[in-house]
Amino acid sequence: MTDQTTPAAGWYPDPNGSGALRWWDGSRWGDQLAAAPTAYAPARRRPLAPGTPLYTVWIWLVAVLPVASGLLLFLLHPQPMFRFSADGSSAVLTDPFALVGGPIYFVVLGLSWVLAAAMIVFSWLDYRELLRRGMERPFHWAWSFLGIVYPIGRSVVVRGVAGGRGLAPLWVAIAAYVVSLVLSVVWSIILISEILGTVAQNLPAGA
Repeated sequence: MTDQTTPAAGWYPDPNGSGALRWWDGSRWGDQLAAAPTAYAPARRRPLAPGTPLYTVWIWLVAVLPVASGLLLFLLHPQPMFRFSADGSSAVLTDPFALVGGPIYFVVLGLSWVLAAAMIVFSWLDYRELLRRGMERPFHWAWSFLGIVYPIGRSVVVRGVAGGRGLAPLWVAIAAYVVSLVLSVVWSIILISEILGTVAQNLPAGA
């Protein structure tokens, strides 16, 4: 024996295939129809007018700034200074401050903050210029707080309203980050070599 439950009264898809909703009173279909709800679709950005410039000087500066950050490392010249025990069994770092490069470390740290602030300001200027050129809802400049996210997102959004064009800043930014990473690795290798060289030169005779 099967238990067939009658649907409760309410609006249901029209069994006649109209695409609308028809009222079911709990026992039979009524004559009332209602429009079926439509899925929410975000408003599409209006395409840019043909010939609208897609790039600004600001986005290029944002894209290449990571290289400048990588080059800052080479202003640091750490000077590892060790003192060995009489038997050469242990070494003590006599000047920890020299290991980070001395006073120049604070200069490099300050310049790093300046570059980070410059990236945010340049992103805002680029965002403002895109608005002036007629672009609806450009990728927001606040994403620049996450570094490479802004040039990537900006390029994707511009591409969507410019007929597939506008990805150049994305590739430049990625290349700049790769160069910055390579510079960091090179600097680290140089630092390790200097530390090992200093240790070897200061080993007590016969150690």
